[in-house]
Amino acid sequence: MSWGTELWDQFDNLEKHTQWGIDVLEKYIKFVKERTEIELSYAKQLRNLSKKYQPKKNSKEEEEYRYTSTRAFLATLNEMNDYAGQHEVISENMTSLITGELTRYVQELKQERKSHFHDGRKAQQHIETCWKQLEASKRRFERDCKEADRAQQYFEKMDADINVTKADVEKARQQAQLRHQMAEDSKAEYSSTLQKFNSEQHDHYYTHIPNIFQKIQEMEERRIVKIGESMKTFAEVDRQVIPIIGKCLDEITKAAESIDHKNDSQLVIEAFKSGFEPPGDIDFEDFTQPMKRTVSESSLSNSRGEGKSEPKFGGKSKGKLWPFIKKNKIIETLLGTKSPKQQKEPLSHRFNEFMTSKPKIHCFRSLKRGLSLKLGAGPEDFSNLPPEQRRKKLQQKVDELNKDIQKEMDQRDALTKMKDVYIKNPQMGDAASVDHRLAELGQNIEKLRLEVQKFEGWLAEVEGRLPMRTEQPRRQSGLYEAQNTSAVNSCAQDRESSPDGSYTEEQSQETEMKVPATDFDDEFDDEEPLPTIGTCKALYTFEGQNEGTISVAEGEMLYVIEEDKGDGWTRIRRNEDEEGYVPTSYVEVYLDKNAKDVYKSLQKISE
Repeated sequence: MSWGTELWDQFDNLEKHTQWGIDVLEKYIKFVKERTEIELSYAKQLRNLSKKYQPKKNSKEEEEYRYTSTRAFLATLNEMNDYAGQHEVISENMTSLITGELTRYVQELKQERKSHFHDGRKAQQHIETCWKQLEASKRRFERDCKEADRAQQYFEKMDADINVTKADVEKARQQAQLRHQMAEDSKAEYSSTLQKFNSEQHDHYYTHIPNIFQKIQEMEERRIVKIGESMKTFAEVDRQVIPIIGKCLDEITKAAESIDHKNDSQLVIEAFKSGFEPPGDIDFEDFTQPMKRTVSESSLSNSRGEGKSEPKFGGKSKGKLWPFIKKNKIIETLLGTKSPKQQKEPLSHRFNEFMTSKPKIHCFRSLKRGLSLKLGAGPEDFSNLPPEQRRKKLQQKVDELNKDIQKEMDQRDALTKMKDVYIKNPQMGDAASVDHRLAELGQNIEKLRLEVQKFEGWLAEVEGRLPMRTEQPRRQSGLYEAQNTSAVNSCAQDRESSPDGSYTEEQSQETEMKVPATDFDDEFDDEEPLPTIGTCKALYTFEGQNEGTISVAEGEMLYVIEEDKGDGWTRIRRNEDEEGYVPTSYVEVYLDKNAKDVYKSLQKISE
């Protein structure tokens, strides 16, 4: 079955069909291109999705990924990233093996098709030229035959006419013979041309055209085979990544099966366990007996006389459950028993007098420390944390320091080897050039080791390997947020910080606070003025005649150390020795926002 024999007269239709075949191939190329774009877009979206839910570095989310369920989710995200990579592989392979290959093939196919149909048109033009030559020879032969007949008839007419001279008859005869000779020549030429045309036509339809059409047929069949191979490649590209995609899915399944709910529950215990003992029963205090109120010997407060040396974390204060105290009760506890005159004064005035009074200035310092803990700046030994959490933080710090030491030691070893090489081969470098860096590394290692010893000491203290200072236990609420108000507790119970990070507490006697004579008090022996929270301008002249007030002149600029608490008075300062209250309506106040926020934060600690 050949196009050359079966379709010898369908040159135009074959031209249209082969053009359609090229259009189909280009359409398939466009289809594959769009598929590759979809794969790339899908891979990009999967990667963005995986990146979106990845834990942020140095954030709280990283701590959440210690649970098996969140680790499984993280593994799923990583596998989805690899899954996206396989779709990128599909796109790349389809682009190189199908799109690029077919694009080059289409260009070659167009050139080959153009060449074959050019040869076909050339053969058609040749046979048409031969046909025209045959027609011209035929018309010439026909014309010469007609001219010979007319010449013969004219001769016969002249020969029969007796009136015509013999010379005219002879002339007519010669003309007739000439015409007959011309007709014979035309006949011979026509016969030769006809034979030639028949031969050309036979070669055209049985040799040239079949050969051309056969090449066109082969070209079209190659195109069909090529598009079939491309479709197989299209499927094979997908099939090649199926094992890897299956492996990704298997890993996701494996991660899901690794989820251990019991382990996660244990991690919650390790994360939030405080190490405190639950509070014991509260003893009944009989107020009907005419006797001094006794201090409960229960878990609410233990007598100092028992002298228990066993360390207990989370001390208990006498009869005070700090998280449940009403508003301003902590400040009232700090201020002590009110005199009849003080009962009429606003609490804010008494609080300011208390913070500027001499032996209690350390309470303001403790209050500031409590604020720093509440704002996130904890002590170096993590003493603000519950025992179990403190142990974990200290262990983590020790591990980090050991890693830093190992890193520094690795650098020192590398530099030492480099120095040895320089000593053996001076042309490679100066051995003395690394001495400075080696000295720095040695100092760094020594500092880090001292830090490790310090934190290991605190860790040993927490784990009970070293004796702790005797510490009277105080009642610990079930809500550990009360630790943020430890500064106020320390004021009420005279808590003192020690250089090694531990602390001691002395039980307060009723509402009277007794401060032991220690070096701590000497540190704050000099009374410091309250910090300024803004400035003010006096709108009117005020004569401060009452105790606690200060005189100001109109237009004078002064410092604000306490804003109006609703009683109509603002506390101001002129210099280090002159301060007092003025009516709020007499001044225009310009508060420093940062200072105001700090002051409000100090007040909120008591709430």
